[in-house]
Amino acid sequence: MEKPESTKKQTENSAAKGLKTWSLAWELGYMIAVPIILFALLGRFVDENFHTSPLFLLLAILLSLILTGFLIWKKIKTDIE
Repeated sequence: MEKPESTKKQTENSAAKGLKTWSLAWELGYMIAVPIILFALLGRFVDENFHTSPLFLLLAILLSLILTGFLIWKKIKTDIE
């Protein structure tokens, strides 16, 4: 027995929403992880070369958190509009 047309559309809409949700989750994950990793590595490198541990590591992590917050805010703002 074949599904009615309205049930097919609901299933397709549900699948599309699920894919969009997963896409957003992956994108936000990368927005959070990549800056923290890159800035932490950069901060550690600077600390090792100037013997200032953990000053630049902490500053780099703080900067990455600020950047991540801005990127997420910008993403949410464009998705809401």
